[in-house]
Amino acid sequence: MHTPRRSRRPAAAVGCAVLALLATACTGTDPAGGTDDSASGKDVTITFWHGWSQENETRAIRANIDAFQKLHPNIHVKVVGNIADDKSEQALRAGGPDAPDVVSSFSTDNVGKFCSAHVWTDLNPLLKKDGIDPATTFPAAMLKYSQFEGDQCSLPLLGDAYGLYYNKTAFAAAGITAPPKTFSEFDQDAVKLTVAEGDSYRQLGFMPNFHGYESSPSHYLGQYDADYFAADGRSDIATDPRVAAMFTWQKNLIGKLGGFEKLERFRTGFGDEYSAKNPFETGQVAMAIDGEWRTASLADDKVPFEWATAPFPVPDDQAETYGRGYQTGTIIGIARTSRKQTAAWELVKYLTCDTDAVVGFANAIHNVPSTIAALSSPKLNADPGFRTFVEIARNPHSDTTPASINGGAYQLSVQNLGYAYESGQQTDLAAGLAATAKEIDTAVEQAK
Repeated sequence: MHTPRRSRRPAAAVGCAVLALLATACTGTDPAGGTDDSASGKDVTITFWHGWSQENETRAIRANIDAFQKLHPNIHVKVVGNIADDKSEQALRAGGPDAPDVVSSFSTDNVGKFCSAHVWTDLNPLLKKDGIDPATTFPAAMLKYSQFEGDQCSLPLLGDAYGLYYNKTAFAAAGITAPPKTFSEFDQDAVKLTVAEGDSYRQLGFMPNFHGYESSPSHYLGQYDADYFAADGRSDIATDPRVAAMFTWQKNLIGKLGGFEKLERFRTGFGDEYSAKNPFETGQVAMAIDGEWRTASLADDKVPFEWATAPFPVPDDQAETYGRGYQTGTIIGIARTSRKQTAAWELVKYLTCDTDAVVGFANAIHNVPSTIAALSSPKLNADPGFRTFVEIARNPHSDTTPASINGGAYQLSVQNLGYAYESGQQTDLAAGLAATAKEIDTAVEQAK
């Protein structure tokens, strides 16, 4: 579900990046049972599949691979780009000589499936062997979306953070001097920024509908600190008051801005999300929830107004958590069937832990760095609009959606409830949440 993407410090005793630089040769035996020739310094070739396809992305990947190969002259990397998750999953399950050794994915929703099906190697033993403490290397939210039930089958490889984009020119015209921090302030500003035109809008303060770009239940719930699942693994969306509070807030804001049907008619006039016709770029909406990559688009498209970024607002009763945001990103792992696991680990370790590699890649494709050290690097993009998302990634309250054995199915269930509730098809929120929780639990049990 979370693939909007582009085509998207010290460890226990010593820094992860230093370990990567010092490891000039690989050692060990892979979990699949085959001896890795790189253990004795012999030449070995590994295959890396990824999903990036745009020129700046593939060029940045190539630069990091070249730097890695200089550090590890006996490890040669064959890079294959523009690979979709379904293709890589099929190849990993089939195994064989044509399967990749290292794989990246844009969808953190698949982590639960990858880990539970054991198609990706659990990296915990490798991290421990090299003295890398994940908790002090990666931000908490990113670490959370890269593991499932204790199986660290992937690591973060850059991330996405969601925040508020606002039209400073429109703010000035409406007499608003600062971005809102709480939802009550946000609602007031959204109404002030809305300018009617006949039975439609010349300018809408914000598009709250769930079919709006990036205005999904999961992104909103990231501001509420919702858990989705209780300690026993069952869905708690019907008993967690924060979930009901989010749906209630969103439905009330729809009413304040003219109602669901009026908003939906306006939404059908939006251009493509990933083009200069994006409604924020055209001025159709004055505020939007979006990720850090939008800063590059706005700069390239040279929009005719001043804009800025800020953290997305939080519930009034959680005002002290302002600065938080929803996070997702790219993950990378090692194929369980690979017979070159130690060489593959050296590549994964370098791409995910070497500070310069992470920062250089983040700067090149306008994504958020995925290590604590990289987030503080002086080499990181200093653009104020982008730095907002760096701070969101650094915020200890920032959160993500948890991994599930059946991927993002539970999020689809919550989203479908959102569509029904906002449109009036479902009028009893409590009953809808109870039914959705039951649906989620049934699906999880079936997946097991």
